Amino acid sequence: MPTVEVTDLKDGDFLLDVREDDEWQAGHAGGALHIPLSEFVARYGELTEAAPQDGRVHVICRSGGRSAQVAMYLVQQGVDAVNVDGGMQVWAASGRPVVTDEGKPGHVL
Repeated sequence: MPTVEVTDLKDGDFLLDVREDDEWQAGHAGGALHIPLSEFVARYGELTEAAPQDGRVHVICRSGGRSAQVAMYLVQQGVDAVNVDGGMQVWAASGRPVVTDEGKPGHVL
């Protein structure tokens, strides 16, 4: 499973957050696309519309388990996808911003 560290991510990298709605609402990475794992197959078209055509999809969840499943599925579909190791827990711990939909400071559930 291709994996990257949070510290390897650069501003502007495409980020797909597969956590559930309550987790997203508590706080997320700004600019991330949110498609919960429980809705992922039904909403797959949203990803193909939003993702860069020749770019990489960085998949993130709380700790890395759910995002690994989605990244593996995407790789099987021919998408250049990687799992973000440690997920939003490591994202927040490394000082990266976590925000709410209103742009206020958020937290990781």
